[in-house]
Amino acid sequence: LVYTMLLLRVTKALEDQKIKYAIVGGFAVALHGAVRGTVDIDIVLKLSKPDFIAAEKTLCALGFEPRLPVKAEQIFDFREEYIRNKNLIAWSFYNPKRPSEVVDIIITHDLSKMKIKRFLFDGHTLCVLDLAGLIQMKKQSGRPQDLEDIKALEALKK
Repeated sequence: LVYTMLLLRVTKALEDQKIKYAIVGGFAVALHGAVRGTVDIDIVLKLSKPDFIAAEKTLCALGFEPRLPVKAEQIFDFREEYIRNKNLIAWSFYNPKRPSEVVDIIITHDLSKMKIKRFLFDGHTLCVLDLAGLIQMKKQSGRPQDLEDIKALEALKK
C-alpha cells in the first residue's frame, strides 16, 4: 500500500507538471497482470533537456534527491558518455526522509519511441509501457529478474 501511494504521488506530480512518462520495471510488470514485488519506481521520459529538467524539479519538490551529484543538464548532455563509460542506466532519486522511496529515470530509452498503455489504478490513469515494449526492454537488460519477468509477461499473452 505504501508503495502504491508513492506511485500515485509521483505520477500525479509528473502529470500536474505536464511531463509525459511511462512506467517501466517491476510496477509495469505488475500493472500488466504478472505477480511481481518491487519497491522502486522506474520511469522513462522523452529524451529532451526540458523534460529532464522538469522531472528533476518535480521530484525534488516531492522531497527526493538525486543519488549522484549531477544535475539534469549534465545527465542529458553527457547521457551517452555516462551510459558508455560509467554503465549508467538510471538516474536515481531517493527520499532522504524515507530511504526506501526510490524513483529511477531510465536514461537508455526514449519515451517518444515507445507505445504506451493506460491503466486505471485507484481512480488515477497511469501511463505504462505496452506489453511488447516492456518485454523487449527486459530482453535488452538481461538481468536475472528481468528474465523471470519476461517468462511471466509472455505467459500473459497466451
